[in-house]
Amino acid sequence: MTNMKNIAASLALACAAMGAQAADISLPAGSVDIIDGAGAFSRLITGNHSGDTFTDTYAFDVAGLSSFTANLYSSAGNARVGLDITGFSLFANDGSLVRAGTQIETGKYDEWSLDLSNLASGAGYYVAVTGSVVSQAAGAYSGLVSVSAVPEPATYGMLLGGMALLSVAARRRSLAK
Repeated sequence: MTNMKNIAASLALACAAMGAQAADISLPAGSVDIIDGAGAFSRLITGNHSGDTFTDTYAFDVAGLSSFTANLYSSAGNARVGLDITGFSLFANDGSLVRAGTQIETGKYDEWSLDLSNLASGAGYYVAVTGSVVSQAAGAYSGLVSVSAVPEPATYGMLLGGMALLSVAARRRSLAK
């Protein structure tokens, strides 16, 4: 009789566990407004979402050849609450991976970084934030995107030419004395 009770209890627990799968709580695709070369995005997750997962995307456009930097931060009281950020990546609008982020810190603080020196012009991109909710307590993340124009080769040529002319002028002055 004891074995039957154990089997029935085990079966009841197994059936209950089938319904306890993580839900996908991803946001619809968002966008980042790049103003004066910078933009920001964030999300606050509240309520009972312990164990749920998300992949949030934030789109932006670049006008010319650019360098790209993005940072993502999430902070909690300790590593057992809040969010666990598991990925931060840059994708082209066609879905192809451009660059995966680098995890700098994890635990109480999650920090990720993305750097790329030559982002093609005229194309759309998006950053994707992937993670899970660790506890029933609220969690949040925030990110910053910076896009700056890469100088054309002609700009560097003009700079070198100007420095050469200054060197010639300085040399002539020193020889004239």
